[in-house]
Amino acid sequence: MSDLALRNVAKRFGPVAILHAIDLDIADGEFVVLVGPSGCGKSTLLRMIAGLEDISSGDLLIGGKRANELSAQQRNIAMVFQSYALFPHMTARGNIGFGPRIRKEPEADIGGRVERAAGILNLHAYLDRFPRQLSGGQRQRVAMGRAIVRDPAVFLFDEPLSNLDAQLRVQMRVEIKALHQRLRSTIVYVTHDQIEAMTMADRIVVMNEGRIVQAGAPLDLYDNPASKFVASFLGSPSMSFIPATVRGGESGTAVVRADGSAIATRAIGAAHAGKAVEIGIRPENFRIGEGEGALPFRVDVVEPTGSETHLYGTIDTAPVRAVFRERIRVAPGETLPLRADPALTHVFDAATGMPVR
Repeated sequence: MSDLALRNVAKRFGPVAILHAIDLDIADGEFVVLVGPSGCGKSTLLRMIAGLEDISSGDLLIGGKRANELSAQQRNIAMVFQSYALFPHMTARGNIGFGPRIRKEPEADIGGRVERAAGILNLHAYLDRFPRQLSGGQRQRVAMGRAIVRDPAVFLFDEPLSNLDAQLRVQMRVEIKALHQRLRSTIVYVTHDQIEAMTMADRIVVMNEGRIVQAGAPLDLYDNPASKFVASFLGSPSMSFIPATVRGGESGTAVVRADGSAIATRAIGAAHAGKAVEIGIRPENFRIGEGEGALPFRVDVVEPTGSETHLYGTIDTAPVRAVFRERIRVAPGETLPLRADPALTHVFDAATGMPVR
C-alpha cells in the first residue's frame, strides 16, 4: 500500500489545457472516487497517475517520492479498464497470471498468487474458461484478479462497471467495496455515476472543466454542496431548483417566488436583499401539505417503483422531482401542495451558482 499526492498538476495537449492546478492528497488505504461529467478530465488524471499520460507540469508523489519520470511499470500501480482488456486466446488463469509470467517470476509463485486472487474473487470455477465463455461480471473479476496478483501499491479503476447491466453493476459495486475492505489497498476510482461514488467512496473528489470543485466524505458533499454544480451532480434523482428573490424588510429577510409568495429556507443575511437566487431542494425532502408556504406542484409524470413513488413536474416553470416512500395516488395534470423543511433547503446565487448564507 502507498499514499499518493498531486501537487499543482496540469495537463495540456498542445495549447489546450485539460487539467488545471490539481492538488490532491490520497492517504494510504483510502478509497477515493473521482466523479464528474464526461470531458471533465477525470480519466486523463487517472492515466497520468498510472504513467500512461505525461504530466505537463506539477508533481506526482507516490509514497512521498516524485514519480513523474517513472515508467508505468516502475510505479507499482495496477489499472482495471472499462473494456476489461483481456487476451481472448488465454484462459482466465492465463490472463490473471500474465503480468508475473512476463516478468519471469517463478511458476510456483505465480500459481499460488493466481489461486489466491481467484479465491478472493470467487473465480475458481472459471479459471479454465476463455473470456468468450464468461459473463461481463466474470470478465471484470478476471481483470481485477490480474491487478491483484501484482500486489500493487495503488489500484486504479477507470469506469469498470460501465459495460455491465444494472443488476451486475450493483453486485460488482459490493464486490469492489468488499475487496477494498479485505485488502485495505489504496484505490482511485473514476466514474460519472454518482450512485457508485456515494456508495463506494471513503472520499469523493468532484471535478468539472479540469478542476477539482469539491472533495470530502460522500454525505458531507451531499448535505453541504459547495456550489449548485455539486448539488445538482450528486444525488439521483437530482436536486430541484426553484427561482426566487431575496427580499429585505423590517421583519428581516425572506425568499420569495415570482408570484410574491415566501419560501421558508435556511437563514439568509440581510446583505443579500434583492439578489436573484435559486432554492435547491432534494427530491426526498419534499412533503405533501397545505398551508402557508406550500408550493403548487403540477404533476407531469408518475413513476411507481414499488418501494417509492417518483413524481416529475413543475413549480412555476421550474422542473421539479419529488420522491416519496409511500405510494402516492395522483394522476398527471393534477396539482399537489408541496413543502420542505427549511433546514434541508439550499440557496444558491442565480448568477454564480455559489451558496448564499
